[in-house]
Amino acid sequence: MERTLAPLRFLRDRVGDYVYVRLKDKTEYVGRLVGTDSTMNLVMDECVEIRDGGKTVVARLGRVLVRGSMIMFVSFEPEKAAPHYMVGGGG
Repeated sequence: MERTLAPLRFLRDRVGDYVYVRLKDKTEYVGRLVGTDSTMNLVMDECVEIRDGGKTVVARLGRVLVRGSMIMFVSFEPEKAAPHYMVGGGG
């Protein structure tokens, strides 16, 4: 039987990794996960707002706080979720 991790523990274990985050309003971000808390708020560094899977960089934001209640999903494979951004050199 395979052991599963709780989502919050998984996030904490992945601090330092690059992530792709999509919000409920369809806003997309790519950046390095710096921290998280019990409400799934995320602190991201080197954060960039992108559009169309990375085809368009909307803004280079630096360090941001993403409110957990606004998150639709988090991907720890940004090269798959936003291939155009990652292939193009990223941030």
